[in-house]
Amino acid sequence: MRGFVLTPTHRVVDGVPEVHLYGVLENGEPCLIIDDRQRPHFFIDAAHAETVGKVAPAAQVEPTELHSFGGDNVARVTLANPGEVPGLRRRLEARGIPCHEADVRFAYRYLIDRGIRGAFEVHGHSMPQGRLGRVLRNPELQPAVWAPKLKVLSIDIETARDGALIAIGMHMGDLQHAILVHEGSTYERSEPVHSPKAAVRRFLEYLHVLDPDVITGWNVVDFDLAHLLQVARTHGVKFAIGRNDDELDLQRDASYTRESRAIVCGRLVLDGLSLMRGAFIRLEDYKLETAAQTFLGEGKLIKGDGRHHEIERLYREAPQKLIDYNLQDCVLVSRLLEQTGLVDLAIQRSLLTGMPLDRVSASIASIDSLYLGVLRGRGLVAPSVHADRSAVELGGGYVMESKPGLFRNVLVFDFKSLYPSIIRTFNIDPMTLVAEVDAARTPAVEAPNGARFRRDVQGVIPQLMEELSAERDAAKRSGDGVKSNAIKILMNSFYGVLGASASRLFSPAVANAITSFGQHLIRFAAAEARRAGFEVIYGDTDSLFIDPHETDPHQALKRAEQLRETISQALAAHVQADYACDSVLDLEFEKLYLRFFLPEVRGGKVGSKKRYAGLLVGRDGQEEIEFVGLESVRRDWSPVSKHFQRRLLELVFHDELVEEFIRTFVGTLRAGLFDDQLAYKKAIRKNIDSYTKTTPPHIKAARKLIDGAGRIIEYVMTHNGPEPVDQLTAKPDYDHYVMHQLAPIADAVLRFFGTSFEAIVDPPRQLSLF
Repeated sequence: MRGFVLTPTHRVVDGVPEVHLYGVLENGEPCLIIDDRQRPHFFIDAAHAETVGKVAPAAQVEPTELHSFGGDNVARVTLANPGEVPGLRRRLEARGIPCHEADVRFAYRYLIDRGIRGAFEVHGHSMPQGRLGRVLRNPELQPAVWAPKLKVLSIDIETARDGALIAIGMHMGDLQHAILVHEGSTYERSEPVHSPKAAVRRFLEYLHVLDPDVITGWNVVDFDLAHLLQVARTHGVKFAIGRNDDELDLQRDASYTRESRAIVCGRLVLDGLSLMRGAFIRLEDYKLETAAQTFLGEGKLIKGDGRHHEIERLYREAPQKLIDYNLQDCVLVSRLLEQTGLVDLAIQRSLLTGMPLDRVSASIASIDSLYLGVLRGRGLVAPSVHADRSAVELGGGYVMESKPGLFRNVLVFDFKSLYPSIIRTFNIDPMTLVAEVDAARTPAVEAPNGARFRRDVQGVIPQLMEELSAERDAAKRSGDGVKSNAIKILMNSFYGVLGASASRLFSPAVANAITSFGQHLIRFAAAEARRAGFEVIYGDTDSLFIDPHETDPHQALKRAEQLRETISQALAAHVQADYACDSVLDLEFEKLYLRFFLPEVRGGKVGSKKRYAGLLVGRDGQEEIEFVGLESVRRDWSPVSKHFQRRLLELVFHDELVEEFIRTFVGTLRAGLFDDQLAYKKAIRKNIDSYTKTTPPHIKAARKLIDGAGRIIEYVMTHNGPEPVDQLTAKPDYDHYVMHQLAPIADAVLRFFGTSFEAIVDPPRQLSLF
């Protein structure tokens, strides 16, 4: 039978550690694989074997043929159960004895050693055992190729303003059902219960009958499940939502921005919000309403920060409408996950790395799993992670100072997967990093930052990059966009892991070697473009923006391919001549901007960085203005400013006059016709009580909220200062929006026409002359 691991964990039963793999089989049945043959182990330099015997007489120390990164032979230290490992590691390291791979979780070690990444094939006797499904003890387990189709239950709860639970909604397949805490009639798609305790009990009954593999929702961990767990504990109900009898465990990270996790054996809790962020999908904000409108074209039935008042009113006066609202939220999340393919993406990421679905965004752990698997085949062990390592500043990509202005037919070239390609080309890896003492006798490639990397043996990361690149190309050819995207996300995370102090692969020298090569190569490419007679107007990390000085876009496109070939040939020759490496760098012509705008830095005469806009024409002939870093794509600018900037650049890019548009827009704003586009959105980064020395506008607005502030504040600047959008006490301050939103946007463009916003809006005064 083939299966897929949902939850890898372990238990110690009668003093014996057991690996417990909760999963789902190909026929849709749940399963539990129990293996008590594994023992926890780690490695030390063989020279310290006798010391281990003195420090921990019960530990087994055995010689191996394995070696550390430094080339020392290592011995295996085996203990009775996983809980003994951290203490022994501390005692050994206190004596100056380094421990290798002493921090690898017991169940993950089991999977890594067997090469299992998500999917497995199992042979052995099984017994059905209630909700656990088929239980197999000490079976034969090996890797498999299989992607499951998981059963997903979407849930959503409603509460009163005092926190009282009033409804639990569920959606799965054809089921749309709400449990309503309400005395009286039965309403469509719902059932009444008399108390929150009864609601939780009924929810658990439904959960175990529906038997989903995945529980989802929007902010489902921190709100829905956290609240249900609190209600259950208050009323003495064991909130066991997994396939065993363990109560739900919520793990909250101490950091403000890190995601919380729900620990559930036999099922997975995948927060729709977290899945979207983890897939690097950019939205103006991550509210369910925003995501649903973006991808589905529809949204919630009740909107706005004051919706709690409406929820309570409907609960009292129109329960059916409350039920409809509750179930609509459940359905929206289900449809969002289906539309975006985010569960399938998580599955593909799991199959690549072996991480459970709720941890696929943990890039350090994901790459750890891959790296350790390959490393053992090389006869090597990796160092343990050291918690006391401090972060260091890493070099970034090269960002060229731009040439501000308005341009025609700008060519954009892009290095395909620049950092992965650099890693492969120059064999960059912590394992191949040459120590200073070995520099003279080791053939090596020297990076611009001075780090040197062996030529005689391929690094693990270059090997993984090569394999992943081939796999991604195959996925693209077969039309598997989900798998291709999963591989792209994984490949792009390697550099960040090398620069993360929490990673066992942490190496500032290696990480900076990658960025230093990136800076060198983009400069080299820019110099070749200039040598060929082109003007480079901007460059950013892996992209070049080039003005060919062509008025005809067709001629510009012809010159683009010629220039791409010229730069690519020069790069390959340079890499071979100066580094004796075969280049896998791939410079692509990405796009042509028919019109292009590069602003100045505000208050200065130099070009801005990472801020521009360009006019594109798609294959369907439709025009689109692409914004990067400008006000139109920033959450902390008002919708009216974005509307203004988009329309202004549309006119400029089509060589149309803008004076009358600007004057009309200002008049329309002052007339109140844009009042629905004045709200700012700003995130609260810390407790609002901690703002003492200065109080930003969004904090002033947050302090005025009757129901308390959430993480994102929406406010309008009024004659009484910043006020929450649903609690305005004064008229909008139109002068504020004219001077602080429209004027700077307009002036950034108008300066290239020798005029200004003030001259157009208020020409009789001509204040700019004085």
